[in-house]
Order: sequence, then C-alpha cells, then structure tokens
Amino acid sequence: MTLVNKVIRCVRRSTVASSSYLFQADRKLSSSVTLMSNTGPAAKKQKMDDVKTIGTHNGTFHCDEALAVFLLRQTATYKDANVKRSRDPAVLDNCDIVVDVGAIYDESKQRFDHHQRGFMEVFGHGFSTKLSSAGLIYKHFGKEIVSSAAGLDLIDGKVEILWLKMYKEFIEAIDAIDNGIAPYTSQEQPKYRNRTDLSSRVGWLNPRWNESTEFQKVDGLFAKASQLTGEEFLGRLGYYADAWLPARDLVLDGLSSRQNVDASGKIILFEQFAPWKEHLFELEAEQGISGDDLPFYVVYPDEIGGNWRIQAVPVSPESFDSRKALPEMWRGMRDDTLSKITGIDGCIFVHASGFIGGNKTKEGVLSLAKLALEM
Repeated sequence: MTLVNKVIRCVRRSTVASSSYLFQADRKLSSSVTLMSNTGPAAKKQKMDDVKTIGTHNGTFHCDEALAVFLLRQTATYKDANVKRSRDPAVLDNCDIVVDVGAIYDESKQRFDHHQRGFMEVFGHGFSTKLSSAGLIYKHFGKEIVSSAAGLDLIDGKVEILWLKMYKEFIEAIDAIDNGIAPYTSQEQPKYRNRTDLSSRVGWLNPRWNESTEFQKVDGLFAKASQLTGEEFLGRLGYYADAWLPARDLVLDGLSSRQNVDASGKIILFEQFAPWKEHLFELEAEQGISGDDLPFYVVYPDEIGGNWRIQAVPVSPESFDSRKALPEMWRGMRDDTLSKITGIDGCIFVHASGFIGGNKTKEGVLSLAKLALEM
C-alpha cells in the first residue's frame, strides 16, 4: 500500500472520529464529554483511565495548535487521546500533554507552549524561525509520525530526509505566521494580499464576530480545523514520500554515473523524466561537488511527446541564469534550420534564452549536449 492510500485510510478514520472528536470542554462551562461504550461500568472506567488527554486553549483557534493536536493523534501514545480546550490551569494540570497554552516548554513534563517570555526555540538543522506549538510537536514527535505514515523504519535515513523536508516546506511557514514573522523585510511592501494559505483558512473557520461562540460550536469548528491541517500535512507528506523522494534516487544515480555519459562529467542523463533541480543542488552540496566538477547539462525524455530535452543547469534552483547556456547561434532556432546549424539531425528547438532545447532522439540530444560543451 502506498503512502497516499494510507493517507486516505487515515483521513477517513479521522473524519469518522471528528464527529465527536472526543472533546472535553472547560469544566466551568460544562461537564466532560463521556466516551461511549457498550461494556459495563468497571470496564468503562478502566478504558477512561487508560485514555490520554491533550490540552490546548479554548476560544479563538489558530493553525499551529490545530495541527499540533492532529500530529499528536498520529503517534502511538496519543492516537486515541481526548482533547480538552481550556485556559484553566487546574484543567490543564490534569492533561497528559498540553500545547500552545500554559507558558511552559518542558519536554519531560509534556508541556509545549511558545508564548512565554524568553522562548527562542528553533528547529535547528539550519532553520532559525522561532517555533510555534506545531513546530514544537513536530520537532519532538515528527520522526515517529513520518516513519509511521511512510511505512519506514525509524532508523531509515529516508525518515530524516522527509522529516527535514516537511519542516522546510510545510511546518516552518506555520511557525513563522503564528509568531508574526514576515517573509520579507519591513521596508518591502507585498504586491498582493494572500489569504488562501493554510493558516488563513484555519482562521476563517473561527466563528464570525456576530455568530455564537458557544463552546460546543467552537470545539466543533476546531475539530474541523484540525482535520483540515492534518489532511494537508498527510497529503504533502504523501507526495514527498511517493514522488519527490523516488525522484531524488533517480537524480543521485544520474549524478553518480555522469562520467559514463561523457568523460567530462558535465552531462547528466536521465532515462525517464523526474523533477531534478532541487535534488541536484542538494546532492551537489552533500557530496561537495563544486567548481570545475559541476555538471552543465541535463538530458531527459519529454514527459508526453516522446522526444528528448536538453536543459542547462541554472546557477541556483530558482535562477533563470545558466551555468553554461546553449550556444548563442542556436537560440531561437527550430527544426531543419537548427539541424543545419548544428549538423545534428532531428533538432526541434532551442529556447531564445538558451536554457532548454529539444531533439527527436536520445542520440540527437546527447550530440547537442556534447557539441555545446565545445562551444
């Protein structure tokens, strides 16, 4: 079963649970929700005693604690946990774990707040954004969650790769937004307003100012928010585990065998298309490849046309500048004209900027790459 199928199964299970979500409100407002059971009173009490409780604050909710609660419920320890939403210290003291409230960060006590004075915890591994409750829970429980969802042993090196990738691409932005950290300097003004990110969509689930804020209604909306964040988290993890990570393996193979394509090592050949740019730069850094050892061109089959592509490696993953663009005299040329200029049959095009070109055959596109190296 692929991780994507696991995600679907997990989400369906969570959707059923979210109808009640095992919430327990602040005792000042109501009595606790009773877990349903068909067994007798003694067995019911034993079951209640075994169930863990996750505590978080009541009232307006945010993306970070909504996700933190979902993540905890993906762990072996808290998968069946109740959720109590309260700011009453007496209520929170009876919880097994507390997130986003309480002004304490202490793993040994299972307390994970980030609002207290002096809190400056970051994820590490090169990340410097202050953590929210989502980042705290992910930092301490994320590897277990990734391992379980991806069906990998906890010691598998791929777990570490996915754990870091998910923080970079998914969790860090939630941490930054909750802590009021802008993605640009204060001197810059955004060119447009974005209210479609996950943190904004969670925010929109709160009751409107002129709607009821009765605790059961808000708890139900929080359950919906937690489900939303969880579905997106698992969906993104599914992509990275089932698509992004296999592409990394292909890029690693191509990078390692590039001298077999051309003795210069400047040409990487992929026998099938895969997203390669980000992986290439990360692998080059990991392997200490730099200077004259850097590859210039990547050759791969077209995704849909049955033709082949040559692409100049950019100077950085997001850059439009290339390490060595295709020759000036080829740029903007097509078909027979391009074939005559290069002396290579089957040419299709070279982009006007020289960053990409095409040929009908693998042999033809490799010939273009080798010729470009000489020019």
